[in-house]
Amino acid sequence: MERRRFLAATGTVLTASVAGCVEAFESAAETTYGREPPLVDPRPEAIYWPTHTEAMEMAGMGTTSDGRRVSLMYTFPHRFWRVFRGDEGGYESRIFEVEADDAVHLMATVWDAESGVVVPVSSVDIAVTGGNNVDERETIYPMLSQRMGFHYGDNYHLDGDGGYTAAVTVGSVTAQRFGDFENRLDAPETVEIDFEYSEEGRNDLDFEEYDQAGDEGAVDPMSMDGMQMDGMQMDGMQMDGMQMDGMPTGTARELGGTSMGEGVADGIHYRASLVTADRFGTDPYLAVTTATRYNEFVVPDMGLAVTVDDASGETVLSDALSPGLDPELGFHYGIGAPGVTDADSVTVEVTTPPQVARHEGYETAFFRTPTLTLS
Repeated sequence: MERRRFLAATGTVLTASVAGCVEAFESAAETTYGREPPLVDPRPEAIYWPTHTEAMEMAGMGTTSDGRRVSLMYTFPHRFWRVFRGDEGGYESRIFEVEADDAVHLMATVWDAESGVVVPVSSVDIAVTGGNNVDERETIYPMLSQRMGFHYGDNYHLDGDGGYTAAVTVGSVTAQRFGDFENRLDAPETVEIDFEYSEEGRNDLDFEEYDQAGDEGAVDPMSMDGMQMDGMQMDGMQMDGMQMDGMPTGTARELGGTSMGEGVADGIHYRASLVTADRFGTDPYLAVTTATRYNEFVVPDMGLAVTVDDASGETVLSDALSPGLDPELGFHYGIGAPGVTDADSVTVEVTTPPQVARHEGYETAFFRTPTLTLS
């Protein structure tokens, strides 16, 4: 079901019938449902400190038969932004406001249990049943959040305290797969997660506002101190390079191989490396990671092209990169690169800005698309 919220600020006051410490924040321009303060005005065209952050409740975890780990969390429903092509060309983000019947913002993180690689190239839908005859299915959006990094999420209607079941269906991976992934992750899988929900418990989730809201920068990623779990255990998972005691936030991985340079433009940190390994074929493989300037979260769902010139200025390679998923490199963009050497110069060009949905603090970034020569 396509959500109906974007550009939904109408000036109509919504009555928030909530308990605990929740209250509505009003401005002359808008009234929001729940805890959200008004947006900073003006906002920089860059990654910036959001007005606030909220703690999250861990609903549960499950594992698919092909080894994809799925975690499910929720917090207050809140605004987010999706990316659309503008009426006059280019791309822009458009706000999706909270609706009156939204009870929670559901978030799913999907990763490979063995390697710890987050899977940002898939579809995820969640069917929630329970409570007072709730039966709601959504194909949820790939998202970037300063607290969670890459995840899938949307606002959901729940009705009443009690038990709920979330059937989380993870689609096939849409990127080129390498190594152990080559013959895996190619079919939809569903896990069912049972959880208890109460409005009072949701309302008691911690909430913090920031004096530096609107300044360029970012809050720190979520830690276990910022998650409320009602005694749930994390199964003792420990994996190198992972945060939240085993639940990854989708940070870009080190590429290894021969470095071909790096650079930062429009809030994205680019790194390129020439990798030689049997799983990539007989030619060298040029891999490029894209990560947020702060916290190094992977940035998926963008169009990226590369030009490689030799020392004389002659072009050795000029082509689009393809999204890839590898147990060692993680998510990246890449291409076979015959004839490319470490003496060559790499230039990256953004052909389509990231289409991933954004939480507050990312919605104005990643739309200026400069061509960048790595060094």
